[in-house]
Amino acid sequence: MLEIIHVSKVFNPGTVNEKTALDDLSLSVNDGDFITVVGSNGAGKSTLFNAISGVFLADSGKILLDGRNITFEPDYIRSRYIGRLFQDPLKGTAPHMTIEENLALAYLRADHTTNPFSRITRKEKELFRDQLKRLDMGLEDRMNTPVGTLSGGQRQALTLLMATVVPPKILLLDEHTAALDPQAAEKIMKLTEEIVSRNHTTCLMVTHNLHQAVSVGNRTLMMAGGNIVLDLTGSERGSLTISDLMRMFREQAGRELDNDRILLSE
Repeated sequence: MLEIIHVSKVFNPGTVNEKTALDDLSLSVNDGDFITVVGSNGAGKSTLFNAISGVFLADSGKILLDGRNITFEPDYIRSRYIGRLFQDPLKGTAPHMTIEENLALAYLRADHTTNPFSRITRKEKELFRDQLKRLDMGLEDRMNTPVGTLSGGQRQALTLLMATVVPPKILLLDEHTAALDPQAAEKIMKLTEEIVSRNHTTCLMVTHNLHQAVSVGNRTLMMAGGNIVLDLTGSERGSLTISDLMRMFREQAGRELDNDRILLSE
């Protein structure tokens, strides 16, 4: 279980650019939850992910994972058990290294039974090949290809595999299909759901697509002003329409949902 307890974060405090990004936010995430997160621009969605993954220290509050306080752990330690994908397919991979080398780095970092300076065995190479084959992109036959030569969709699929080749305790997806063309985005989303389901991974996914927000996973969060204004699950979520979601946000946040990409996705 992931527990975020009264976490706050203010950027540029005491200046004209002061911005409260997280405002006394609390959230409990159960094992196996697949949570979609939506909100206006500047609502605090990516800041929440940065706090969970350890990009910065929160100003106040605690973050617990399976009852262990990880509040002060640096991001490179948390990366062993927290996987993350970004909107930009170029992030998360080393372009001048091969597909196999990128997978090896991800595997050795996340697998606690191996030394990070170990060599990859033949058995592990076969594991990489099998996992790549599941992507159905022909990458299993291009293991020695530099990642920088791949398309955006191929690179994002590889990044997804790197984040899950050793299943993480938490997977954070920060609009990971937003920069892809519709066909590639649909394929990556399908792969995401398959991998999360197969590994029973606890997952939080920021999305600008309201259809995804109510149809993917088992729980929907809506954020505004650095906090959670709606937390929907079960039958309440199951019967939601997009119009219902927009209306509920307006009632709880006191304003319209104004994320440009959300409006365009409608």
